[in-house]
Amino acid sequence: VQLQASGGGVVQPGGSLRLSCVASGRTFSSYNMGWFRQASGKKREFVATINWSGGRTNYADSVKGRFTISRDNAKNTVYLQMNSLEIEDTAVYYCAADRFTYRFEMSRLTNAEEFGSWGQGTLVTVSS
Repeated sequence: VQLQASGGGVVQPGGSLRLSCVASGRTFSSYNMGWFRQASGKKREFVATINWSGGRTNYADSVKGRFTISRDNAKNTVYLQMNSLEIEDTAVYYCAADRFTYRFEMSRLTNAEEFGSWGQGTLVTVSS
């Protein structure tokens, strides 16, 4: 599956952005999806995952309660709604698809190595 992320930009602290990631192909609905981010000079880190049906989600502690991951399988799209943005959220955000289809156990999906396809990244800058 090929992924194309968009929606990044510059926002003030406390503001909101919604990222989108559109997938090509007809098998999008069979993949768990994730969002990761990488700040300048830091390692890529897990942000959120959603299972293939959209019924289960998982979040990094740093974004829990502020970010929401969702998906629309009819549109081959996964979203990341980001509210109450903080300067520390500044990073390039990447969407990714699970290496496997219909994987039930999601506990390992905080690890970037468990994802087989990646989007190109979209830059989010939180600055006053």
